[in-house]
Amino acid sequence: MSDLRLTEMAEYGSNGRRGNLLGVEPFMTTADYASEEAFRARLDGYLKVAGQKGWLDERTIVVLPEYTGTWLAAAGEREAVYRAQSLQGAMRALALSHAFPFARALLSAREKDKVAASLFRVKAEQMARIYQAVFSNLARKHAVTIVAGSILLPSPQVKAGVVIAGDGPLYNVTAVYGPDGLAHAGLVRKAFPIAAELPFVAPAPVAELPAFDTPAGRLGVLICADSWYPEPYQCLKAQGVDLIAVPSYLSIHDVWDRPWRGYDGAPAPDDVDPRDVGALTEGQAWRKYSLAGRIAHAEARCGLNVFLRGALWDLAADSGCATIVSGQTVIEGRGGGAALLNLWL
Repeated sequence: MSDLRLTEMAEYGSNGRRGNLLGVEPFMTTADYASEEAFRARLDGYLKVAGQKGWLDERTIVVLPEYTGTWLAAAGEREAVYRAQSLQGAMRALALSHAFPFARALLSAREKDKVAASLFRVKAEQMARIYQAVFSNLARKHAVTIVAGSILLPSPQVKAGVVIAGDGPLYNVTAVYGPDGLAHAGLVRKAFPIAAELPFVAPAPVAELPAFDTPAGRLGVLICADSWYPEPYQCLKAQGVDLIAVPSYLSIHDVWDRPWRGYDGAPAPDDVDPRDVGALTEGQAWRKYSLAGRIAHAEARCGLNVFLRGALWDLAADSGCATIVSGQTVIEGRGGGAALLNLWL
């Protein structure tokens, strides 16, 4: 338990045998991305605790945060990658370890940030393999549905229940695994990358957002910033979703209680009050303009938003508070360390 850094475990509602949304905010370290075994062990640890609490059954939907799988780019690397003091330092060490394939990828890259794009392409096949193996195994082992956080991959697709990397633009994607361990055919691709992502992450068409039939109900998934725009909710409404999962990540340290700086990466929708910029805190803006404030437009009954935690180079992994929405009720987690938040449906 101490190794998992679990600082929050909370349960809402009662078990009516209709299923549950289980938010897992794992506390990840660079060492957790060193190998497939380390990555699986860390995530399995949280699911074991949830199982001991009686929060896992065939109608459970486990929701993991944005970028949970992205740092598998570090898998199988030299110690210099994990010990680097900054992400830039880790990227330099990674590039040196793969000098020739990195150089080839760099020559053909079309993105503004050619270095980041090339590094992710060099590691894409291994990243996809580990992501697939771990989440397929966990879904099957615990007999649950898993919204597997997100991962950056070039033009990924699902073939026969397996996520594979392709050739083409990089997308921020989430796979949903069923209790049989197979990935659903539809991949969720982020439609509204933020400014920090746009130099190397391609936006996906909103109209291609899929919905998933799960034992707990019809599920929609919006990756982080997508939950701030009305169009994705309209798309999910048209597909009749009951539940919405939002895997998120905040890239600025301790930003939750700071003044909100406004929309990032795309223009604000027409329903956003410009006077809220600087007047609301970041957390207040999330409640007003993200899942809690927009879920009614999709006519979904419940939703869950979770954030990544951890100690990952110099990246922020200490901001954001999980949000649970059930009807008119909105519950916010405490934030901080790792968390397990269970909502009975």
